[in-house]
Amino acid sequence: MPRDPVELEIFKNLYHSIAEEMGAALRRTEFSPNSKERRHYSYAVFDGDGEVIVMGDHMPVHLGSMPMSVQAAIGACEMQPGDIVMLNDPFRGGTHLPDITLVAPVFVTGGHLRPRKAVNHPDFYVASRAHHADVGGAYAGSMGLCREIYQEGFRIPPVKIMRAGVVDRDVLSLLLNNVRTPEEREGDLGAQIAACHTGGERLREICARYGLEKTKVAADELLDYSEELMRAFLQRMPPGTYLAEDFLDNDGISDKPVKIAVRVKVAREKPAIQSSGRRPVSRPPVVAVDFTGSDPQVEGSINAVEAITYSACFYVFRCLLAEDIPATAGLMRPIQVIAPPGTIVNARPPAAVAGGNVETSQRLVDALMRALAQAIPDRIPAAASGTMNNLTIGGIDPGTGKPFTYYETIAGGMGARPGRDGVSGVHTHMTNSLNTPAEALEYAYPLRVRRYSLRKESGGKGEHSGGDGIVREIEVLTDCEVTLLADRRERGPWGLAGGSHGARGTAEIVRHDGSVESMPGKFSARLKKGGRIRIETPGGGGWGESS
Repeated sequence: MPRDPVELEIFKNLYHSIAEEMGAALRRTEFSPNSKERRHYSYAVFDGDGEVIVMGDHMPVHLGSMPMSVQAAIGACEMQPGDIVMLNDPFRGGTHLPDITLVAPVFVTGGHLRPRKAVNHPDFYVASRAHHADVGGAYAGSMGLCREIYQEGFRIPPVKIMRAGVVDRDVLSLLLNNVRTPEEREGDLGAQIAACHTGGERLREICARYGLEKTKVAADELLDYSEELMRAFLQRMPPGTYLAEDFLDNDGISDKPVKIAVRVKVAREKPAIQSSGRRPVSRPPVVAVDFTGSDPQVEGSINAVEAITYSACFYVFRCLLAEDIPATAGLMRPIQVIAPPGTIVNARPPAAVAGGNVETSQRLVDALMRALAQAIPDRIPAAASGTMNNLTIGGIDPGTGKPFTYYETIAGGMGARPGRDGVSGVHTHMTNSLNTPAEALEYAYPLRVRRYSLRKESGGKGEHSGGDGIVREIEVLTDCEVTLLADRRERGPWGLAGGSHGARGTAEIVRHDGSVESMPGKFSARLKKGGRIRIETPGGGGWGESS
């Protein structure tokens, strides 16, 4: 039966509205400024096989990797009505330990809470993921210079946080007893639970209106539609093999640069073999993205797990399509991702991985963009700032006498594009969060924002200039531990088509006695009351030769 394009568009928007309402529920009920103000969370809707149907327009590093967490939850737990599975294990579909994912089954037929002994396979799944400002470990904020994942925080395999609609207090207590800010963590988890409940209720409402079978068929058609559009785009790329490499400054333990190499092979698609049904029998990948040649996994915490590498590829190829194309699992059907185990792009336990999610993910995008610039130069921008500039500050709040942990990523410059300058002071690529407003930060923590401005002239020059980075200076009002995980301190973001590099990032500690100390991109230090941390983020690369 031929696909009805009008009906498909209706369902595309219906599914998208569910995801957006999940995000609204999460935002309204979150406790921490990191989620409430910065929107450092994501959410998605999946079919009964765990294939993503729709994603919210939030954190790319979360969204492309979340399906692996859903598959891990499905494989580990038999989910029944009212159950919710929690996990953060990077080696079972997670990204890094602060990102906690909740996965909930959605049963449509027979109501919300059917008898547990008479349960069929879920009709859908919904999931929410949020970055928690602390999940224990050696460093406040759980983003330190660790050598093993055991030092980074509390590692959660797929376990049920809710059973039959009731929170499992034993599981929750085990988590809360191992973090520095248990009240905030419980509040943020409650917001994630609310988001999952919202998604489930909206799915049941749509099925009640249109019928379960039609709603499921529409989901399958959205996956096929996304695949067809991606294949059509890839067929317009010139066949060939395109190679590129880029480097992280170091792993925070040694000074050795860490290489990411990528080979993108684009082939002409052979005619599909048609079956008697609507879908072809065999549709092999058109593009192979091979990271063979990347450095082995390292001692520091910048190792990326497979989910991160897959997520970076999903993001880059999604960006090449029109905005209104559904971001479903079908987009990646024509694309094969090869990430050799034991390397910086697919680390094995017990590697530390906190920085892989936030820093290596950015460099994966840079390397892949650099390769694709050889094939489609009119579609690829110069390198953006290339770092999330992860800042964590922790200590004892003198006002409450309790521990606090502040976490933020700091924006930089966007790379210039063919025909346009880059945007200044914006989160780019794998991060899509906002800043923490000075008022919210100072209200919630014993901190004071001393300076927050654009870093003038930090964007690369060219026919089109890269965006400028940011200067962010924060004073601590009590003794604190300060940790920075950042990159692009040795090499500025590269330009394209003759454009110059953007400025490298810098970091300085201003001690309470007024002395200034230049710091590397990855460090942890103690600050006395009155001390300040000043961060200058990289500008984006320029595009084209200056006239």
